[in-house]
Amino acid sequence: QVQLAESGGGLVQAGGSLRLSCAASGRTRGDYAMGWFRQYPGKEREFVTAISWSGGSTNYANSVKGRFTISRGYGANTVYLQMNSLKPEDTAVYYCAAGSNWKSSLVSDFGSWGQGTQVTVSS
Repeated sequence: QVQLAESGGGLVQAGGSLRLSCAASGRTRGDYAMGWFRQYPGKEREFVTAISWSGGSTNYANSVKGRFTISRGYGANTVYLQMNSLKPEDTAVYYCAAGSNWKSSLVSDFGSWGQGTQVTVSS
C-alpha cells in the first residue's frame, strides 16, 4: 500500500497561482501513475490530471488544460500540481492519488489516496 501526503493548499485570489505537492511513501516499488482529483461539497470526486511513472505522459481534464501542470519530482515519488489562472470554480478539496493507469480518469483506477488539501479561490 502506498501512503500519500498532500501539502500546499490555501486561499488565493482569482487569477493567482498555487502549487500542490504530494509525497508517496510505503510500498512504492514498481511503476505507478499518480494523479490529482478534486471534490466539491456534496459532489462526487472528479478527475483533474494524471501522470505516468516516467513523467513523460500526462492526462488533463478539459476544465484545467492550459492552466494546470502536473509533474513528478526526482525519484518519481513526489508529484506536483502547479495551478495558474485560478478561478472561483476551482475551489475544492484536492486529493492526490496513485494507480496503475495514467490514461484513466476513473476514481476506481486509483487505489491509494491522500487525505486531501483545501484550495479556496476568492473572486
